[in-house]
Amino acid sequence: MKNRIQHKIFTLNSYMLNAFHNVKPTKIQHFQRVSCIFALLLFGWNANAQLLENYIQQATENSPQVEAIELQYEVAKEKVNAANTLPNTEIGAGYFVSEPETRTGAQKAKISVRQMMPWFGTITARENYSSSLADAAYTDIVIAKRQLAMQVTQTYYQLYALKTKQEILQQNLEILNTYEDLALNAVEVDKASSVDVLKLQIRQNEISEQRELLMGAELAMESKFNNLLHQEEQPIMIEDSITIPAEEPMLTLEDLELHPELEKYDQLFLSIKKSTVLNQAEALPSVGIGLDYIAVEERPNMNFNDNGKDIFMPMLSVSIPIFNNKYKSVERQLDIQQNELKVQKENRKNELDSRLKEALQQRISARISYQTQQKNIEQAKDAEEILLKQYETDQLDFQDVLDIQELQLKFQLKQVEAIKNYYLQTAIINYLSN
Repeated sequence: MKNRIQHKIFTLNSYMLNAFHNVKPTKIQHFQRVSCIFALLLFGWNANAQLLENYIQQATENSPQVEAIELQYEVAKEKVNAANTLPNTEIGAGYFVSEPETRTGAQKAKISVRQMMPWFGTITARENYSSSLADAAYTDIVIAKRQLAMQVTQTYYQLYALKTKQEILQQNLEILNTYEDLALNAVEVDKASSVDVLKLQIRQNEISEQRELLMGAELAMESKFNNLLHQEEQPIMIEDSITIPAEEPMLTLEDLELHPELEKYDQLFLSIKKSTVLNQAEALPSVGIGLDYIAVEERPNMNFNDNGKDIFMPMLSVSIPIFNNKYKSVERQLDIQQNELKVQKENRKNELDSRLKEALQQRISARISYQTQQKNIEQAKDAEEILLKQYETDQLDFQDVLDIQELQLKFQLKQVEAIKNYYLQTAIINYLSN
């Protein structure tokens, strides 16, 4: 960058010296001067994409937000294992304070064991429901990563714009310094006034102020970028130049159908269906099996078969949900939730569609602005060349020089802004469509 600035100043000095000596600049000199202005925009896109991709990967790997959502997903998966369980086994024990007498002896104590068994398919239905919730939780990970990638991408291009604008302002400061030297020389030979010098200095002060403000904004943006990468404060590497592709990428709005935000609604809808099956299974009877054991004391001074024989009694029980209003109510609630999800998905789809179309339109506007500024810069350069040629035969009007220089700076900054806006919208489009 420093070499490009020095080359620009050297070319400008040569041009002005030629004007003093009535030597017309060549076409090669003009081409060199124009090329210096656009030196920032002559590098490839691939290296920049690779650098940005590395930043996105780093942010994804280090993000505490993504990690938290991944842990939530692990919890949701673990709930699938928790669903594959039976109700608690009931174990009871009792001691007869008043011992009931039987033919074989007095009953001393009783131990009971019972296990309830859900109806066939209930546990499977519960597992399927938990699994569907885990699938829905996984889409949250995908959404979080895509949102993080969009944030990193947008912050990256905002940093690029801030850095590039500073470089452009510094280039203009160097050029104005050269004009100031020429103005001082012109004052000595009565071809300019001290007011012209003061105007040039005022303009330099204004550009220096803009540059300092951009430096402060860059520091704040770098801090934001480091936070996205979840790393200590450090300078961020940004490519020297970024250009807008020659052709607009192809995109079909059908890609929106596969967006994870919409897929999540499908997953939730499926989980409600699974919940409906589970509710129907839970409304069926439950079967319980068990065993009662009663300890019997031998009758003294008696000798007969089964004296003191303990009692074993297998048990079978059935739990019937006779009052099943609860399950009917749950079924109605699930039907309402399904309709609610359909409406929410349609609404979200409309929002994403509107956002995508708006981003596409703004990206086209950024391309138009970029091309317009390109033409404006070239025409401003032509005006500068005409102005300098006039100096060969007449007094140089430094106010015109300032006006032309201000126009060039304006067009250059707007072109950088167009590049930034183009890729900000591209980040949104990639989030919505890929």
